Amino acid sequence: MDISLLSIVNNHNKINDGASLLVLKKAMDVSKDNAAGMTDLLKQSVNPNLGNILDRTV
Repeated sequence: MDISLLSIVNNHNKINDGASLLVLKKAMDVSKDNAAGMTDLLKQSVNPNLGNILDRTV
C-alpha cells in the first residue's frame, strides 16, 4: 500500500472525527440552553404551589 495514500486516509479520518465532535458539542450546548430555558419558565409559573395540597371530601 502506498504511504501517501495512507496519510491522506488518516488525515480524512481525523477531519471527520473532529467535525463529528464539534457537532456533538454544539448539540450538547443547545440541549443545555433548552433545559435552562425550561427551568426558568417553570420558575416563573403563575402559581408554583399549585397541586401541592389536595382537598378531598366524602
